[in-house]
Amino acid sequence: MTEVGTQPALVIPQLIVGLGNPEPKYEQTRHNIGFAAVDALARAWQISVTENRKFQGEYGEGIAFAGNKIRLLKPLTYMNRSGQAIQSVTSWYKLPPESVLIIYDDMDLPLGKTRLRLSGSAGGHNGMKSAIAHLSTQNFPRLRIGIGKPKDAANSDNSETVSHVLGKFSAAETQLMSAVLQFVVECVEMSLKQGVEKAMNRCNSRTVEVNS
Repeated sequence: MTEVGTQPALVIPQLIVGLGNPEPKYEQTRHNIGFAAVDALARAWQISVTENRKFQGEYGEGIAFAGNKIRLLKPLTYMNRSGQAIQSVTSWYKLPPESVLIIYDDMDLPLGKTRLRLSGSAGGHNGMKSAIAHLSTQNFPRLRIGIGKPKDAANSDNSETVSHVLGKFSAAETQLMSAVLQFVVECVEMSLKQGVEKAMNRCNSRTVEVNS
């Protein structure tokens, strides 16, 4: 129990997971922006991420921003079984759920927006449903990256929604998402340095834009 007047412990990620689907046909699709985020982090920190059968995904570890030991994971289980891969890492290294930061796409956020949270529901995202089920809690941080809704979303049926989520970004959107991924790296680095709660203030207040 926390004593009166004491500060809660900082939530510092130790495992960063990007959600996506493994086949080449899903590369650079909106639903795979979580994979792209982990790739951006791996480049920024010069961490090699390679296939690891024990962890059912592409996995790497190294020293990240501010000297933190960090682990990166891209589950190769397909989206709706992502939690299996996540649990394999947390069980092996005995990581608590609150040390897992999951990055994934969110259709309810417009392009250019990100949302960092300490906890929350799956919000209809199958990858997050699996993560919550396998971690047995929804009390772990997550960073949602906006992919926007399909055009005429109010009249879109389920097939149009699926086509949007599994579709690829346009050239203009790709340029914007490149800037978004740079911002995601900043947000994660701030989470490592100051904790997720402080990083939320910056990550949730800015809209990334590209000058035309």
